[in-house]
Amino acid sequence: AEKKAEKLLFEVGLSGRKNHLPSELSGGERQRVAVARALVNNPSLILADEPTGNLDPANSLMIGKLLFSMAEKYGKTLVLVTHDRKLAAGGDVCYEIKDGTLEKVNLCGEPEGAE
Repeated sequence: AEKKAEKLLFEVGLSGRKNHLPSELSGGERQRVAVARALVNNPSLILADEPTGNLDPANSLMIGKLLFSMAEKYGKTLVLVTHDRKLAAGGDVCYEIKDGTLEKVNLCGEPEGAE
């Protein structure tokens, strides 16, 4: 388990911070740890609820890329809930809740079938 955790920390760029407490990590580093932690037990499905909600734009972009790349690399399904359309646009399929109804959208912006 320790070897697998070390490998995942390396992959998210935090191998040099493995002995640090959460209070010693930045928000972006904590989110990268969360990505590694989400993968450590080899789940089929990764659920991410507002994974970049409290991050600055640079860290948001980095975490988004990391989530999508790790899901692809390890063959996982990623379900991402976000208000960030740029982040959501990285997905294969996007849905939006409008007036209490779930609607499929193209590129997380245009309703399905819109031109």
